[in-house]
Amino acid sequence: MPTFESLVAEGAAVPTEGWDFSWFKGRATEERPSWGYAVTLADRLTRATAALDVQTGGGEVLDFALARAPKTPALTAATEGWPPNVAKATALLRPRGTVVVAAPENAPLPFADATFDLVSSRHPVTPHWPELTRVLQPGGTYFAQHVGPSSVYELVEYFLGPQPDASRNARHPDHERAGAEAAGLEIVDLRAERLRIEFHDIAAVVHFLRKVIWMVPGFTPEAYEPQLRALHEQIEKTGPFIAHSTRHLIEARKR
Repeated sequence: MPTFESLVAEGAAVPTEGWDFSWFKGRATEERPSWGYAVTLADRLTRATAALDVQTGGGEVLDFALARAPKTPALTAATEGWPPNVAKATALLRPRGTVVVAAPENAPLPFADATFDLVSSRHPVTPHWPELTRVLQPGGTYFAQHVGPSSVYELVEYFLGPQPDASRNARHPDHERAGAEAAGLEIVDLRAERLRIEFHDIAAVVHFLRKVIWMVPGFTPEAYEPQLRALHEQIEKTGPFIAHSTRHLIEARKR
């Protein structure tokens, strides 16, 4: 059996660029939302004339949707703030005619007013509703899958202890509905699901916390070695560590 040290070293060595989670196969599982975001996005792209994907990561989801769409928009752009992901997304999406623009997550979108009839995003850090509304054409659609409240908080609280209600509920769909409506969007669809996650070894936990850096800010295997060792022993003794992700699908139209 692999040792604790070898598993931690393996999880610490895996590159974290992009949103490709294929490394987790056999080591962690996560249920997927019933609505099939990437497939549904492909349908929306087929009907769009100018599309923007915000905080595209490594471009994997947009690339999948564009490849599946029978017809693609005349103009497709994407933004990303993390330099390694900008490079990865550019290499992946340029052959599809998509321009990738380096733009910090908290900065104004670098596009003129009313440029796009479709704006999409999968798991944005924060949806900046006034900016999303500004770049949409009248009647245009924001279509996205967001991370919901208390997502994977079983793991977060294992390392950080109980979190305040303000943190647990920060991504609640009701808050996002209010923010979207205040910015001038009309909610067309809003659905939420809670989904089971299983971590089968400590390498998967280490890689996940290195990849999703906002879960345990400042995480390093060295800083959390006692907690990791105890969790490794728990998994070895009782089986996978169980957590739950929360996701919501949101579709909003500019009035």
